[in-house]
Amino acid sequence: MSAARQVVVEADGGSRGNPGPAGYGAVVIDPATGEPLAETAEYIGVATNNVAEYRGLIAGLSAAKALFPDAGDALRVHVRMDSKLVVEQMSGRWKIKHPDMKPLAARAAAVLPPSSVTYEWIPRAQNKHADRLANEAMDAGRDGRQWEASASTAVLDAPARTPSTLPPVQGPPGDQVAGAAKARAALAAARGAADTLFPVPEPGVPDTTVPAAPVSAPAPGQPAGTASEKAGAPQRKAGAPQTGWGSAPDLGAPATLVLLRHGETALTPEKRFSGSGGTDPELSATGRGQAERAAEHFATLGTVQEIVSSPLRRCRETAAAVAGRLGLDVRIDEGLRETDFGAWEGLTFGEVRERYTDDLTAWLASPDTAPTGGGESFAEVAERVAAARDRIVARYAGRTVLLVTHVTPIKTLVRLALGAPPEALFRMELSAASISTVAYYADGNASVRLLNDTSHLR
Repeated sequence: MSAARQVVVEADGGSRGNPGPAGYGAVVIDPATGEPLAETAEYIGVATNNVAEYRGLIAGLSAAKALFPDAGDALRVHVRMDSKLVVEQMSGRWKIKHPDMKPLAARAAAVLPPSSVTYEWIPRAQNKHADRLANEAMDAGRDGRQWEASASTAVLDAPARTPSTLPPVQGPPGDQVAGAAKARAALAAARGAADTLFPVPEPGVPDTTVPAAPVSAPAPGQPAGTASEKAGAPQRKAGAPQTGWGSAPDLGAPATLVLLRHGETALTPEKRFSGSGGTDPELSATGRGQAERAAEHFATLGTVQEIVSSPLRRCRETAAAVAGRLGLDVRIDEGLRETDFGAWEGLTFGEVRERYTDDLTAWLASPDTAPTGGGESFAEVAERVAAARDRIVARYAGRTVLLVTHVTPIKTLVRLALGAPPEALFRMELSAASISTVAYYADGNASVRLLNDTSHLR
């Protein structure tokens, strides 16, 4: 019987254009010493980020198997990646729907017995070695050659590999429940369990740090309200040691996502369903003016460092206006596209109610119900938006990123950050070319800082 052997595989992939020139990288690591045992990378031509990430996983697993060909079922591989999509799909928690991903996932699953492989999501900052390998491969492809191990300097960028001090927490980074749990654990370790930012209430004593405030729907014709004040913060007794945000451990600069809804199209003022399954309309003259005013606003602020856009035309046009003023490139992320509204595309709410009464009623009642004709449910949209969020937060840790996207993705990001129920989507107002902001910290917590600001349009 072969001796048991454990290794860690860190893998990554990237695409300069998504799709665009792509490459992957992977490193096999001895978990006891942190030493790299093998490196692999390859330029794969034009592909998407997700394809490149899966190719990196396959290469890393194959490299681990090749190192210990006689280990058989005794080989144990722990995969660490900053791709939430790949980790969740290979762990079996997310369905694999995209036809390009299914064969790649099958290839990855076939390298080693499924029981031999475990998966962990890590922030991009902890995946520098594989990320550097992937970029070396893409640089080589740009120069018309393939990556060579002898020329690699990726190991120099590898972070110190030490065990995490935080216990594993269910839920993706940025979700309120998971973030609060991580914050409690980090603070308890740093300051002692008796004095934490989120104290645990005694039995029978209400927990005033998370107040339960009823949410009421706005009166007919009135926009949904917003709130920015912090409520329910624990009060410090006179003479007691300071508690609260001021004594929290230094988590570093957050990844700040500035959420810009695209400018108006011809369908916007008519309040017609306009998702990713319709005609992909361009900006109207009003919408182009809104995009220019948004561009002027961000140029004045000077805070945006990166721009990521939905692939739909109205967002790409809005993003291009801002990018032109800031001198930045625009990265496209498919996860930021609007909901596919199926047969409802181009119709008003009243027209849908007349033609598809029962379907509309079911859709309003459940996030798992899709629009008529094979559209997307809000649950499906939330899954891909959360995956896009995790990719972006990991890639741009500590930076300010402008996301040019649509109503449903923006509302979903806000809802997840607040830990609000799905019906909260119907209780937010989001105007064309409005700005909202959510910051994501290293402990997984999120802070909603702005919602539906249109002051730059006045």
